Amino acid sequence: MTFARTGLAPLFVGAVGVLGLLVGSFLTVVVHRVPAGRSIVRPRSACPSCGSPIRPRDNIPIVSWLLLRGRCRDCSAAVSSRYPRVEAATGLLFAMLATARGFSAVLPALLYAAAAGVALVLIDMSHHRLPDVIVLPSYLALAALLALAGCLTGDFPLARTALSGGVWLGVYGLIWLTTLGRGMGLGDVKVSGLLGLLLGWLGWGPSLVGLFAGFVVGSAVGVVLLASGRAGRRTKIAHGPFMFAGAAVAVFAGEPLSHVWLALSCPLPTGCVS
Repeated sequence: MTFARTGLAPLFVGAVGVLGLLVGSFLTVVVHRVPAGRSIVRPRSACPSCGSPIRPRDNIPIVSWLLLRGRCRDCSAAVSSRYPRVEAATGLLFAMLATARGFSAVLPALLYAAAAGVALVLIDMSHHRLPDVIVLPSYLALAALLALAGCLTGDFPLARTALSGGVWLGVYGLIWLTTLGRGMGLGDVKVSGLLGLLLGWLGWGPSLVGLFAGFVVGSAVGVVLLASGRAGRRTKIAHGPFMFAGAAVAVFAGEPLSHVWLALSCPLPTGCVS
């Protein structure tokens, strides 16, 4: 169900966007603490310079950073602009998903995947890691949210979902095995199954588009980096961000892109089968 032609659309998208801002604020903590092996619950967030706990009024996404002009209230130390940027990006991503999917049963699963994806992309870019502490529980979380979507709609594409996850795992696992981990990390393999399951639930079009798009985006960025001299042939480039970029393409445009691909591959009016 979508609200594109009703007055509820702006309210719904706005509410989901605000939720994204709040989730983004939490993700800044996740991105900072998980790679260090620290708890994301305790202790309370504090200024890294003076150790003063962050007050609730100074923890409002984006607004607090702007009001404080990017500085700690107690010691005036600079606060990285990464915090409002992550909050804004997550809020925008949530709003875009709400706009694209409307009030659909699968939206909670997509929002969860988006939040986990933001955290994993940032960690992979900084540390070249996709932590199990985020990836493995996400299998259970997505399974539960997709099962809830199935209960609400009565549609349980279990075979397609499982087969899609297997295809993704097979492709990435084969690359990892044949390159002995040099071209692909084991964390990428674990994430591939997660994305394969989610996109498989949406359909074979999104699943295959997402799988293909991740490699296309990664190759394009690699060529640009090599051509600009910002990377060499031995430079290690995190692949996780490209996987999630491909998945995003699939979520927002997987079906139409798959139809275009089929039309180009099978130009005959009756299709490929005579």
